[in-house]
Amino acid sequence: MSAPAPELGECPHCGAAVEGADAFCCSGCELAAAIISGAGLQGYYTERDAPAPRPEPIGADWSAVELQRSPTGEVSCRLVVDKLRCASCVWVVEGVLRRTEGVDRATVSYATGRATVTFDPQVIELGDLARRIAALGYRPRPVDAAPDHDHDLLTRLGVAAFCTGNVMLLAASLYAGWWTGMEERYAALFRWTSLALATPVALWSAAPFFASAWRGLTHRVLHMDLPISLAVAILYVHGLLATLWGLDAYLDSLTMLVTLLLAGRVIEARGRRSAVAAAAQLAASLPTVARRVTDAGLETVSVDRLKVGDRVEVGLGEEIPADGRVLAGHARVRMALLTGESEPIAVSSGDPVVAGAPLVQGAVTVEVTRVGADTLGQRMARQLQVSVDQGLPTTPADRIAPWFVVATVAVALASLLVWAPLAGGQRGLEVMVSVLVVACPCALGLSWPVAVGAGLAAAARRGLVLTDGATLLRLAQIEQIALDKTGTVTGGRPRVIDADRSVLRIAAGLERASTHPVASAIRDAATEAGIALPQAHKITETPGQGIRGEVDGVRWSLEAGEAGEIRLVGPDGPAGVLRLADAPRDDAPQAVARLMAWAPVALLTGDHPDVAQAQAAAVGVEEVHPRMTPEDKVAWIQDHGRVLFVGDGLNDGPALVAAHVGLAMQDGAATTLLAADGVVVQPSLGPVVAGLRTARVVHAAVQANLIRSVLYNVAAVSLAAAGLVDPLVAAVSMPLSSLVVLWGGTRIEHTLSREEPWTSS
Repeated sequence: MSAPAPELGECPHCGAAVEGADAFCCSGCELAAAIISGAGLQGYYTERDAPAPRPEPIGADWSAVELQRSPTGEVSCRLVVDKLRCASCVWVVEGVLRRTEGVDRATVSYATGRATVTFDPQVIELGDLARRIAALGYRPRPVDAAPDHDHDLLTRLGVAAFCTGNVMLLAASLYAGWWTGMEERYAALFRWTSLALATPVALWSAAPFFASAWRGLTHRVLHMDLPISLAVAILYVHGLLATLWGLDAYLDSLTMLVTLLLAGRVIEARGRRSAVAAAAQLAASLPTVARRVTDAGLETVSVDRLKVGDRVEVGLGEEIPADGRVLAGHARVRMALLTGESEPIAVSSGDPVVAGAPLVQGAVTVEVTRVGADTLGQRMARQLQVSVDQGLPTTPADRIAPWFVVATVAVALASLLVWAPLAGGQRGLEVMVSVLVVACPCALGLSWPVAVGAGLAAAARRGLVLTDGATLLRLAQIEQIALDKTGTVTGGRPRVIDADRSVLRIAAGLERASTHPVASAIRDAATEAGIALPQAHKITETPGQGIRGEVDGVRWSLEAGEAGEIRLVGPDGPAGVLRLADAPRDDAPQAVARLMAWAPVALLTGDHPDVAQAQAAAVGVEEVHPRMTPEDKVAWIQDHGRVLFVGDGLNDGPALVAAHVGLAMQDGAATTLLAADGVVVQPSLGPVVAGLRTARVVHAAVQANLIRSVLYNVAAVSLAAAGLVDPLVAAVSMPLSSLVVLWGGTRIEHTLSREEPWTSS
């Protein structure tokens, strides 16, 4: 007589199919439900729009995250909460936090995923709050709390825009008065009011251009800020003198110039602090305390107090506090963020370990071999910081600036010297002002940000978000492409690629409550196959060896086999095999083929050579470099010229900085996202292909814009120097060159739209 079919149900928290009514799929979901129930928020399960994500452990050391203290003494911190799926998710996270002892206030934004928590650190630590959020199935991560350095630039732009709007209204009235008539007292009032409004624009809003031009002169470098500064200074002095003499000052041209160029500068300024934030975030991710072994027992000390030769103990879920080697114990260590290994690796006596690597199984005693600045994590942080000192790249307009300055000033002075003897000093001054106004560097200054702004928007719509326009132009210059393997070419997590359905069901039951990454992969595979997770009893899990238990009344065990294999063993011996692998992304072979049409492609990974070769063959990459440390990747990139590097792990941060262009996958480490020049916001390599194509189109558009701007300035300056353009016409026609540049920017989207799909070559 066959046993009755088990009752099927769903995990009350994450919705996974299980055998047994009201049974949880894993201990993490059971804990999450207990927390929600303990906070009195059971209504979440009836109000939510989608099941909650399955909880996963977090390993960051939150004690290094900077807290904000208000003048009243309140302590708060900002976090980003990932995996929010609906408004009910926000409600339950806020509710659990607010009902936690020691928390005064908590708010979570569904639009941005950002949470602000005010709490008493004497009652509860930030790390406990983060783990409480993670236990619900969501993933908290720190937010860089550095001040917004764009605030000053935005304030200057706001003042300039306000003043420009009013000056242009007054100028329109003055120009209209030329034909309709205006009493002199009103004209004088309008001129003096315009001067008052233009003064803060010229002396304060434009100050960054003057400061940059002066720094360039002191270093004997002529860049685009010099002609801008000259134009602003000459136009302001002319406006001041013209106002004193009762003449038309054309201050609308001055204020419009500053406003447009500040707007372009704001566009460029986004993302410049990424390397600073990355270094800070990396430091925050490393442990700050350790349990040191002494003759008297264990003592908790700051990592800064560790010395080479000290012994420290590290337990399950803790992170190794310093580089060292294992003296005693057995454990499995997750090295993916530091070395690129996709699977947790087994370590025992004599094996090296690095600071920041969390233990996912077991416990070890470690002898410290490197401390402080010598550890791998700190060396990576220093390499990230190097990018801060590299400064901003030279734009195409900067290369034209020296010639533009010399030519404009020479023509203006020549016009004055020629026209003053022929038609008087007043006429000579008017011609000189016309030359300076019509040759305004606004078009040259805008040609770069407008074109790249259109390109950045086009790339973002295709899944690639870049930090600035310089990155887009550098992307058009790459000579070599290097891809990280784990999380870039592959999905970054182990997946079951081959298993019999009956074997998968039993394995999922055994692994139902385990937190091991392989257990998560087996449960996910069973869920995707529509297999309800069976009940298991008498579970025994041995770190590094396997798991045993009863399913359907039969004793089973899962044991590690050869690379990527898990054996299911029953009472009568082996019963089946599950094969796991970090599978390539679905579009990886097609994307690699497209990339190879533009430049050679290499695979850089910290994985075992056999694993690396197999993955490379699966996606069509011939050049493979396995077992590479972060330093190895940096050295390889530095030896290969203009390299595009795409990665996702914490270990990829220095390589991203060293590369000509570094792109990070969205699901990668937070530090990697901060260090990168851009982020691929889709789980695909297609956006990288689209970004390369966009960069080439934008590069061509920038060159075309520069040519249009130069031709316009040559023609306009020639007419002005010949006395055919008076100052009013020069002031009115000045925006025409900007319109030409804007037109060139709109053509970028049109050109790209004709070449869909975006993964085509």
